[in-house]
This record gives sequence, C-alpha cells and structure tokens, in this order.
Amino acid sequence: MKFFNNDDTKVFALGGLGEVGKNMYCVMHNNEIIITDVGITFPQGDLLGIDYIIPDFTFLKNNESKIKALFITHGHEDHIGGIPYLLQSVNIPAIYAPNQAVGLIKRKLEDRNIQYKNLFVYNEDSKIKFKHIEVEFFKTTHSIPDSHGICITTTNGTIVTTGDFKFDFTPIGPMANLHKMAQIGKRGVTLLLSDSTNALNEGMSISESKVDEALSDIFTRTKGRIIIATFASNIYRLKHIVDTCKRNNRKIAVFGRSMDNNIEISIQGGYIKHKDIFITPEEANQLPPEKICLLCTGSQGEPLAALSRIANGNHKQIKLKNDDIVVFSSSAIPGNALSISKTINKLYLRGVKVYTNTSLNDIHTSGHGSEEELKLMIRLMKPKYFMPFHGEYRMLKKHADIAIECDIPKENTFVLSNGEVLSMYKGEIKKEGYIQAGDVYVDGNRIGDVGNAVMKDRKIMANDGIVVVIANIDTNNNKLLGLPNITTRGFVLVNDNAELLRELEEIGRKSIVSKISNHINYTEIKSEIVNQLTNYIYDKTGRRPIILPVIMDIKKDVKAKA
Repeated sequence: MKFFNNDDTKVFALGGLGEVGKNMYCVMHNNEIIITDVGITFPQGDLLGIDYIIPDFTFLKNNESKIKALFITHGHEDHIGGIPYLLQSVNIPAIYAPNQAVGLIKRKLEDRNIQYKNLFVYNEDSKIKFKHIEVEFFKTTHSIPDSHGICITTTNGTIVTTGDFKFDFTPIGPMANLHKMAQIGKRGVTLLLSDSTNALNEGMSISESKVDEALSDIFTRTKGRIIIATFASNIYRLKHIVDTCKRNNRKIAVFGRSMDNNIEISIQGGYIKHKDIFITPEEANQLPPEKICLLCTGSQGEPLAALSRIANGNHKQIKLKNDDIVVFSSSAIPGNALSISKTINKLYLRGVKVYTNTSLNDIHTSGHGSEEELKLMIRLMKPKYFMPFHGEYRMLKKHADIAIECDIPKENTFVLSNGEVLSMYKGEIKKEGYIQAGDVYVDGNRIGDVGNAVMKDRKIMANDGIVVVIANIDTNNNKLLGLPNITTRGFVLVNDNAELLRELEEIGRKSIVSKISNHINYTEIKSEIVNQLTNYIYDKTGRRPIILPVIMDIKKDVKAKA
C-alpha cells in the first residue's frame, strides 16, 4: 500500500466484481478499515469437489489491527456466508447486522461451534462512529426482511453502498425509505456503489404483490397437493406461501435443512406468523391432498435437494401422485438451467403438472432492481462518481452506461475488478493501485488447501482417469521382481484393453530396469515411468491420465516409498 497517501480514503472489493456472489467491500482511511458484507459463491461444474468459494482475506490479515467492524447489509448467503471463515482467519472487533441477518449469523456460527460475542443489531436510526469514519443506514426493499443500504462518511467524502435492492411500490414488507435516500443525496454523495445484478433487464421488476396474486390463483384452482420449490432465503416469498395456505386451509410440511432454519428464524423474528400451520411429513401423509402444501428446497435442480429426490422417486417420506402440482417459484441462477430442466423433465415423466415463471405466469420476481430502478437510485443519490458492483462484467458495464445516461460523466464511472483500488481525496477520486484479491476454495473442512494445481489434477482425473504402476524392487540386489502391476480407474476398461495394459507393463519394466543397474533413486525411477508411459499412452489414445508410480522395497518393509 506504499503508493497511498495516508490522508486518502481507499475503496476496494475483495469479492463481488465480475461475479454474482462473494460480496465483500472495504473502506480504509488512515488506520481504520470497515468491511461491508462477506459472502460466498457456489462453484460451477468445473470446480470438482469444491463446496464454496470465499474471498481471499490476506490483505485483511496483514492489516488486522486497522479493522474496526464488519457491517452486513442483509442476510443472504452471498453476503453473510463467508463470516465463519473470516472469523477463523481474522480478528473482527465487532459485527453489525440487521435483526433477521443476526438470527441467521448466530445459527451459522452455532452450527460450526464458533463462539463470537460482539454481534450487534442495527436499525435505520443507528449511527456508528469511529475516529475517521461514520456509518449510517437506510432501509431498502429486497427478497429478505431488514435489507439496508449503508452510508459511509469520511473526511474526504461520502460513500454509499446500496446492498441488494429493488423499488417495489406495493411490497409485501415495509417500503424502502426513499425519503432518507433523497436526504442523503441532497447532503452530497461522492461515490455510489450500486447493485448491478439485473442491469441487463429493461423496465421495472414485478412487484411481490403480483406474485402473491399469481400464487393465490394457483391455490384457488388446485384441488390436489401443491409442492412449491423456492429459495429458502426468500423470506417474503415464504411469507406469501404461509399466508396463502392459511387462507386456503392447507397445512405445510417443510423439506430441506436451509428451509427449516430460515422459517424457524423468521417465526422467532415475527416475520412469519401462523406457527400452527406447520406439520411433520408423517402428518402430511395422513391428510387429504387438498389440505397439504409441501414447501421444499431444490428450485435450482440441486441433486441432493428435496425436490430432486422427490422427482427421482427416492425421497423416503414423499412419493408423487398424479394430481400433484409442482410450482417453481424462482428463477434460474446462471449455470443452473440444465439442472433445473432435468428436474422438470423427471417431474413430467412422473405425470405431475409443473408451473414455472413465464410471461403468462408471474410466480416469481427478483429481489434486484431492473434498469429503471437503477436509474431511480442514481437520481435519488445524485453521486459525483459511480462504481457498479455485484455483477458479472457485462452487468457492471451496462450499469455504468445507465449511470452515464443519468448525467454522470463517463470519466467518473469505474468498472473495476476485485482488488483494484479507488483513492478518494477531498471529493476527488482516481483509480490507484491494486491489492491481493482472488478466490479461495473450501473443500469440506479444508480452506485454501485446494489450489490450482490440485484442481488441475482433479480435472485430469475426471477427463482422462488415473493409471497406477506398482512395482516390487529388491534393493539388496538392485533387481526388479516380476512385471509391474498396472491398475486404472476412469482410463480404460481392463477386460477390453488387455493388450494395451500388457504394453504398459513392459514399458514400465524397461523404465525401472534402466534406472536400477548401479544404484536406486526413487525419484529418478518414478520420473522415468511417468515420462515413458505418458508419451506412449498419448500416442495410442490421445489422452493424458495421471500416472502414479508406487515403488515397494520388499527387503526393508512393505511401505510405499512415495
């Protein structure tokens, strides 16, 4: 950070730029750092075995003494999912979050046996002051209760981060506080960071009240059992469903751990009423179909989620019936369309009717604002500079173009990558420098141990398989005992390729013999085996499996030397 003047205010992202998810943004002034959100993202199909992707916390670890607090805009996984990992790596003096998010964070930390006492609830009237930085909040509309934007005031200017938002003038929950947004804009906003998720969508997003009407219509017309798949984190959608079931005299059975957790926390927080409407799966199987609604995870076609197991016919408690109705009250996250289509096809094959969100059927709306809503936020805040965040590059670029349409000079817009730094000094901003930022893979309980080299090996094994060469050597006499044994997984069928495997045994034998005439060096032997077999296999098959030599010294012990 030597290129910075200590009097500058620095703004940068450790996640959330060029991607949907993994949101993490920082403001640094002198010896103070505040962090906004710390999320995760889920891996695409090429990241084999990876559970989550989190931001790289190296910069924060190296500047741990400067961190004052972490502020959370709302309780979605792409904004709070990285908190347990951050707390295991970096000392965070305090976490401030709205009420619903606090409940979700507490549950997340309990599940991982992490003790943390400095978790505080803020509301729209809260103000938190540090030596150089003051933080306040304004209410926004999103698909989860207690969503807020954050206003950060420094000696060099004011920074506003919107969090995730939309403008819904007939919401199910409270209205966004447009008056406070306008007041902040009137005071003067130097830099606006604004949600870009739906920047490519024209017009305005559909109101949640329209979704409520569409779902109510389905309930009124349906005489059989209704199965609804939606995002477990979309609390207002869950509230719709609960209220609609109450009006239509249906009980609800819940499937999916995340769904259970979110409903329990929402009942505790008072966001969802009618606790008596929930029943067990066993009780649901005893009631008439017209009295039942099944609420489950799996709207994205996740193979282990409840809906996928129901569609496959291997769910232990629920079996599909011909008059069932399945409702996908969700939209496809990029990359999940194929999985969703597979699940829908399986449901149709089992004879049930499926509703998805279409232009004729408003059973889902996004919690993110479309183009006209993004324009409204810019007009309310009237920023001098603009930085789109939370989106793939095409979304960020489109959002920057929208800002230019709203009279922000092109040179005052910044489409950045994670790690790029904006430096703000006395109301002026320029791009200056870069800090370490990137992806850290979480594989089970291992964090950061799986790097590019490991992922490369996993991809090779997935595509080309593995060949294991096991050889016995008498080190007293520098002699190979018998032919090497060739074992393969994911490479070829043994019974159909006996001749190829015999050739590999012979090449392995020659490779070993050429290296043990005078002395035995296990590294040299294994390198020779790998080189010779790799070339031969590629010439014969066009594939490059991982080759793993295992050398056994039968005179000393029966342990592998590598």
